[in-house]
Amino acid sequence: MNADAGKWAGPVGLLLAAHAAAAAPVPEGAAMARVEIVGALPFGGAGIEADRLPYARQMLDREALRDAQGGNLAETMARKLDGITVNEISGSPFQADVSYRGFRASPLLGTSQGLSVYLDGVRINEGFGDVVNWDMVPEAALGRVSLVSGSNPLYGLNTLGGAIALETRSGITDPGAEASVSVGTYGRRRIDLAHGTHRDGWHAFAAATLFDEDGWRRHSAGHLANGLVKVGRDGAATDWSATLTGGRSRLLGNGLLPDGLYAADRRAVYTYPDRTGNRVVQGTLRIAHRPQAGIDIGAMAYVRDSRRDTVGGDVADEYADYASGCADGFDAGGGPADPGECGTDREEGAALHPASLNTTSTRQRGRGAALNLHRRAGAHAFDVGATLDHARVRFSQFEQAALFTASRGVEADPDADIEPASSVSGTSHAASAHAAATLELRRGTSVTASARFNRARVGNTLVTEDGPRPHEAFTYSRLNPSIGIAHARGGVTWFANAAQSNRVPTVIELGCADPTEPCRLPVGLQSDPYLAQVVSRTVEAGVRGDGFGATVFRTVNRDDILFGRAGAMRAGYFSNFARTVHQGAELAWTFRKGSLHLRAGYSYLHAAYGAPGTLFTGARSVRVDSGTRIAGLPRHTLNVDVDWDAGPGLVLGAELRALSRMASQGNEDGSVEEDGVAHGDWGIAGHALLNLHANWTPARGWQLFARIGNAMDRRYESFGALAVDMFPAGRLLQPHAGAADAGITRFVAPGAPRTLAAGLRYRF
Repeated sequence: MNADAGKWAGPVGLLLAAHAAAAAPVPEGAAMARVEIVGALPFGGAGIEADRLPYARQMLDREALRDAQGGNLAETMARKLDGITVNEISGSPFQADVSYRGFRASPLLGTSQGLSVYLDGVRINEGFGDVVNWDMVPEAALGRVSLVSGSNPLYGLNTLGGAIALETRSGITDPGAEASVSVGTYGRRRIDLAHGTHRDGWHAFAAATLFDEDGWRRHSAGHLANGLVKVGRDGAATDWSATLTGGRSRLLGNGLLPDGLYAADRRAVYTYPDRTGNRVVQGTLRIAHRPQAGIDIGAMAYVRDSRRDTVGGDVADEYADYASGCADGFDAGGGPADPGECGTDREEGAALHPASLNTTSTRQRGRGAALNLHRRAGAHAFDVGATLDHARVRFSQFEQAALFTASRGVEADPDADIEPASSVSGTSHAASAHAAATLELRRGTSVTASARFNRARVGNTLVTEDGPRPHEAFTYSRLNPSIGIAHARGGVTWFANAAQSNRVPTVIELGCADPTEPCRLPVGLQSDPYLAQVVSRTVEAGVRGDGFGATVFRTVNRDDILFGRAGAMRAGYFSNFARTVHQGAELAWTFRKGSLHLRAGYSYLHAAYGAPGTLFTGARSVRVDSGTRIAGLPRHTLNVDVDWDAGPGLVLGAELRALSRMASQGNEDGSVEEDGVAHGDWGIAGHALLNLHANWTPARGWQLFARIGNAMDRRYESFGALAVDMFPAGRLLQPHAGAADAGITRFVAPGAPRTLAAGLRYRF
């Protein structure tokens, strides 16, 4: 068996196992199952039957979302959706780095984004880096979350590995009121409020979430508030709704810890502050018109205004070079080290600040519209439409010389000026047209074909320390097709699909793409040479039925955009990588007997580089070959959830979540030094976590709930990266201390210890 065949042995075996479960015959006279209608687009109310979809789709309804029990949306998706993983790079629960099949939707600039996220049909990947601010999602208002797999062209730009569609409630779907209050360890407090009403076709709905915590790590308090108001009217032929969403947060996420400091103090932070403040306001108008039976016209328009302000305390690049003697071979800018600028050759007595206080300001304003015509002709369905999106971005960065406190906090030098470092103003224009058809070849067998033409133009004007640069603009276009087949019989659906999608470089990526002038993230920008767009192709096949599902998939990215670091600090640049491959399988199974309910989900993922190349990770340059695994992604993920109806109104449950070993960033090739001679596995060990939960309904409308996370208080890590430790033994490396003391080490994202949350919910 060759290597590629070995990689597919597990996924194919899962699919064959599902075939055995699906083979049981169903009598012709058996009762028909409930027909579920789902949307084939992120906007528009029309849809098709779920069993006719030729690709995998998972869904969480309001009851599943309500079961978050004091957690948040990212945590709920990781627990209940197969293939979803969440790491704790930032250290804040509402700044989660969410992955599906190895593709990410993250709030962190520099992350290779590959999932599109929609809120009521509006794509909320921000124009500056395609990041997703999970803290600005109005969780109390959510009615359904859909996870759509693959490079589905109908979900637009950035749908490389999949799409997440978030739908909010209305006064028609959720009349009445609901209030939930929860408290937890480490000062966690949360309130969710919602109220809906409808009468004579008119409807209104409002919801809000308030969250506050001290954080389990030091200097990691977080606060947020967001809400939604929706009004509208449903008529005989025309429905409309207007929605206003807004939020504000102030979150502290203190990042990775070097192994030595982590071993001494699990709750420690490396340097601080690392503060992010977000504000978002979004208005959406949706109209659905049915001129005659079988025809639906959907239109949507939106405006979105967001701002992000960050404050980060870091080791100053100049001090890092001086103290370590440029041990890594790079200067602060990422170029070859000049011995005259390194530690042992620096003139004694020269002023040198060990720290830098970096602040950024980002302002984004977007607007757009979408139109779709849906027609049913017997068993056939057709869609045709177009979208327009425009975003304007203004970004600026400032630096101030600073000093470290005894606890590695950064305080600005009051005598030092705040210096502008760089800024950019940019725009992106995107237009697309799409068409789709689902045709019934014979009873139970449907073919779905779709295509979307995307055209985008991204431009920016940079201002650096040397003054403004000439305006640059690049245009990208791509026609993305998709075709699939689904065969349903006896409650079992077999499906297969092939699809293509693309992602265009964003303002931040084009503004930081020159290896000779690296920049710092999430801050400086230097130059904007051309980057190619990412083209992603997915093939998948599977089977689903009542209580089970299995899927095998393979996604190939061409010209993937990666951030490569150039030096020991955060300096780096974006560049295209020829080919990456994500392939694997997902298996889900549910079982209910009497008072026992069991759900199990397993995901196998082999995410690897598909061509030889070099990764610039900051600590060292990593040479990868075709087949080298991508860091930070477990190969095996298992979720097992058991609920027991223990008595009248009482449900007791347990969850087991297990992840296999992951490679650390910078250690993908199994080496631990720049020259690649010293070898060692500095990966992240696999782990299994046990969570416990309980719900008690003492009276109609009332519910008490409790949850214990990481009940065994397991010490674990969710991400690892190699970097130079400027605080060996927790103390700042001093000049002339020697390059050996500033050696490369592993930094990790500590997992949360045992946590407890309990609360009360009332519905009336």
